[in-house]
Amino acid sequence: MNAADVAWVSVATGLVMLMTPALGFFYAGLVRKKNLVSILAQCMAIFAVVSLVWTLWGYSLSFGTSINGVVGDLSLFDLNNVEPTTVGRYAPEIPELLYFAFELMFAAITPALIIGAFAERIKFSSLLVFTVLWSTLIYSPIAHWVWNTGGWLHSLGAIDFAGGVVVHVAAGLSALAAALAVGRRKDFDKRHEFKPSNIPYVLLGAALLWFGWFGFNGGSALAANEWAVSAIVATNLSAAAALVSWMIVDWVMKGKPSAVGMAIGGVCGLVAITPASGYVSVPAAIVIGLVAGIASNLISNWRMARTKLDDALDVFACHGVGGIWGSIATGLFASKHINPIGNDGLFYGNPNLLVSQLIAVAAVAAFAFVGTYALLRLIKLFSPLRVSPEEEEIGLDLSQHGEEAYS
Repeated sequence: MNAADVAWVSVATGLVMLMTPALGFFYAGLVRKKNLVSILAQCMAIFAVVSLVWTLWGYSLSFGTSINGVVGDLSLFDLNNVEPTTVGRYAPEIPELLYFAFELMFAAITPALIIGAFAERIKFSSLLVFTVLWSTLIYSPIAHWVWNTGGWLHSLGAIDFAGGVVVHVAAGLSALAAALAVGRRKDFDKRHEFKPSNIPYVLLGAALLWFGWFGFNGGSALAANEWAVSAIVATNLSAAAALVSWMIVDWVMKGKPSAVGMAIGGVCGLVAITPASGYVSVPAAIVIGLVAGIASNLISNWRMARTKLDDALDVFACHGVGGIWGSIATGLFASKHINPIGNDGLFYGNPNLLVSQLIAVAAVAAFAFVGTYALLRLIKLFSPLRVSPEEEEIGLDLSQHGEEAYS
């Protein structure tokens, strides 16, 4: 094992862990103050629940021996035969226990992303049940398809450096399904936007997400090498480009550059570069970010003005659109010159990679959307998905947790 690789991936694991509470602050600043504590509590609870699910069976379903390319077996149940000295199968210069821990952070943040779609109205107990089922039945199979060497999308040739398909397309389309299944907030009116309760929290959360994303993408090299450095640089430039392009669109359409918009734009750029970060050049990373900021902004405005969909924190516009664009862009801009372990994309003479990326996006999007909607309808048969109108009126902080952010 390589001590430098162990050190870097250990640090990256900590950086990615930070992203779940960072997401909590990002979302908490966007909701109304009566729901601020509940969003933070949901993120922390999801992290804890998924940590246990991933340890007991999620890791095995994702990275165990493949069953027909669809899901792993239970040979790694409860980390069976995974010791601190066990050499990693996917990263032979770090312990498999460290690889498990690094992948756990991805498994934990993905369902946390979804909560923005049904923010301010989900019942806490139903959310916990949903988290267990979604992590088991949706996330683990998708991770297996793409990242397990026996997974069918991996065998097809699809590539995803750090989770554009596995994390963001899955979360974005699941959020879309969740917003439909749970329904609109009782006082939702598309003509009037709910104002964020704490803009400094939004900016703090976005900054911490940006910081953590260096571990998210750079750590996905699974070694302290040139591809980790390339991924970190691409990550920063894409986020910067998307922040600027979102800001310009706001400036043109609304007359002023919004601080909240800048924060959201930066996150959109981080999302979009995720699948491509270890495979693309600096100019490509900037283009990916510029397009992500514009596209996500326009989709967000269209959703608010033209539909009745109450995706409260625009999870689909940010993670769904950004993840789809980034995964397709990987099929356009990926280059073996940047990373010989990857593949050349369309712009480097290989249209097959673009086809594989399109198939991966379509398959994961359909599976996540239909599966999430079905899971929520199933849960609704046994327990209410959302709080009562009275509980929604007083806010989830008091009704679900008996606490207030500002007493």
